[in-house]
Amino acid sequence: MDEQTRLIRSATRRPQGRRPVNPPIARGTTLLNARAADLRDETLGPVYGIDGAGVHAELSRLLAEMEGADRTFVVSTGLTAVSVALLAVLEPGDEVLVTDACYWPGRQALQRTLTRLGITFRCHAPRAEPDEVAALFTERTRLLLMESPGTATFEVQDVPALVARCAEAGVISMVDNTWAASLLFKPIQHGADLSVQALSKYVSGHSDVFGGAISCRTPEMSRQVSQLIADLGLYVSPDDAWLMLRGLRTLPTRMAQHARNGRRVAEWLQGRPEVAEVLWPALSSSPDHALWARDFSGAASLMGVVLDGGDGRAAEAMLDALELFGLGFSWGGFESLATCEDAQLTGRAEPPSLAGPLIRLHIGLEAPSDLIADLERGLAAFRASRSG
Repeated sequence: MDEQTRLIRSATRRPQGRRPVNPPIARGTTLLNARAADLRDETLGPVYGIDGAGVHAELSRLLAEMEGADRTFVVSTGLTAVSVALLAVLEPGDEVLVTDACYWPGRQALQRTLTRLGITFRCHAPRAEPDEVAALFTERTRLLLMESPGTATFEVQDVPALVARCAEAGVISMVDNTWAASLLFKPIQHGADLSVQALSKYVSGHSDVFGGAISCRTPEMSRQVSQLIADLGLYVSPDDAWLMLRGLRTLPTRMAQHARNGRRVAEWLQGRPEVAEVLWPALSSSPDHALWARDFSGAASLMGVVLDGGDGRAAEAMLDALELFGLGFSWGGFESLATCEDAQLTGRAEPPSLAGPLIRLHIGLEAPSDLIADLERGLAAFRASRSG
């Protein structure tokens, strides 16, 4: 079956009697039993509300099916997914090798909490060749954290080749797969050990719920992650799980429209004199286009726009002139958003040299013609501020 069908089929299965399409929200801490002998019998389902109910189980099952995972665990945020996956498999003395274009809060977790626990990390260039990355492995390197495309600058990594190098060296391979949302790229099907994502983005699709997912390739990895989640008492509310499941049902349809809108806007931006470069791997001009076309089945609508000259003040003038694009962090919802990402680049080991300020755009589900008109207003304000 096509993925569009697989995400919906369980909702329309023939019921025993009448039932709602989606599993109902079950709010409860205490789960009652018929007999005392049943109290600790896990074959009957969760024994306590913290383990979740039908909505949690359906959401986790569908995500695991999409990823081709042994199991998928739903946690409270995307950052929780990154941190828990790392903490579940690392020990004091281990080292993490990570792309310099990684998610900024994830880098902070490495710098602060994991370093305090005796786990170190090093960064490599986002477009380093697989053999160059493998040459950085030492006897302490335990995990390679990939993010493809990378945060803010959207470099695509050769994940299959990097996973192969990890397997040869006995290094755990982990991919932040938020941009592809388990739909456009499937790291575990390419051999990755762990795939994490923020469900707050495209899976939820409505900018109204936080969530994250950790997908594990092997039962042993699932056991390690499951134990840490239990030990930390991590819990996702049934209301949040229900919202994420609702969004997941329509993910393929929304992603296809996001991609169409994103391409219209990206191609228009390429022709603007105020724009030095559009950072979006689905464009044929992207240096990563061949890798993207080989490994991805489609494109998300999150992209970077490098302005031609100007400074932070001119970039802010552009953003302030926008009327349709919201000014706010996150992405993946139905709405278009714009932010300036220069501050995020300064924290990299080797900040990239760009022709001007870096604007991040998320292209939502509005009419592309209206978004283009809005960007024309913004670019006019940028020109005026740049030359003023």
